[in-house]
Amino acid sequence: MRAWLMESYEGVEKLRLTEVPDPQPGPGEVQLEMHLAGLNPADAFLALAQYPAKPTLPHILGRDGVGTVRAVGPGVTNVQTGDLVGLLRCDAGVEAWGTLAGKAVVPAASLAKVPTGWSEEQMAGAPLVFLTAWQALAQWGELPTAGQVVLVTGASGGVGVGSVLLAKSMGATVVGLSRSKEKAEIVRGLGADFVFDPSDPALRKQVLAAIAPRKVDFVVDSVAGPLFSQIVAMLGYGGRISVVGRSGGAVPDFNTATLFFRRNRIGGVAVADFTPEGAQSAWAEIVRRLDAMGRRPVVDQVFPFENVKQAFARLAEGPMGKVLVKVA
Repeated sequence: MRAWLMESYEGVEKLRLTEVPDPQPGPGEVQLEMHLAGLNPADAFLALAQYPAKPTLPHILGRDGVGTVRAVGPGVTNVQTGDLVGLLRCDAGVEAWGTLAGKAVVPAASLAKVPTGWSEEQMAGAPLVFLTAWQALAQWGELPTAGQVVLVTGASGGVGVGSVLLAKSMGATVVGLSRSKEKAEIVRGLGADFVFDPSDPALRKQVLAAIAPRKVDFVVDSVAGPLFSQIVAMLGYGGRISVVGRSGGAVPDFNTATLFFRRNRIGGVAVADFTPEGAQSAWAEIVRRLDAMGRRPVVDQVFPFENVKQAFARLAEGPMGKVLVKVA
């Protein structure tokens, strides 16, 4: 099969398209013939050794995707040959070979049928970012409710779109942050009540004026950097920040005293904590909520398999939704 091999930790620019033997499923596993693969920023971080996982080389990246079941290993009962399925969270693309290949071997417990009414493209890039968004919103023991305010940084990215849609499904007032006027309009179209430019010097004043007399209750943050201290300053009593990424770099000169008195909390998000059963349960709830709103995951662009490096370049630019690769 054809595959994009990662042979060093020198970045996705060093990936090499070549032929490798087809992987064969073991107990509890299936072999998928890949149709589409989804890219995630974590793939690029892993390729630079900036991720906790350090898989044995050569490695194949790719954590999301849709494909057809071509072979099943012993003990598999939930899917059969010929089924069209998508991949939920597992070790594919992390410690095990992933979806940027003609075929991938994955745990059967981590597969889900393409939801009725969804396209393959919508399924291919959705699970990882929506499961991440779900954990970010749910990890505090209670979901946002009507009357509460959820602020989403990087609102046009994969996790950002997922967070906006899920927060709206919970009845929350949603504030999105996006530097692009064009993307800001799309985020509003997804249901965000307000969208602001995070580079605006008056950001804090604008956000607090828009949601007055409330302050921010929940934050899904994928940016960090200098913006983080401004986000903390917008929190109300008991406000919580779920940290998903740090595309804006390290937080400079963070003053922990800003957390005092309002009992604010900051927590990291780790989608790897989902068990197969937990991921299946959360995914079913995500699909139910999206269907009830008549919403679907947002796809930015689909690249040919030969153009994986260009696809990663688009991911680095900051897409509107998910970047996909058409494998076959």
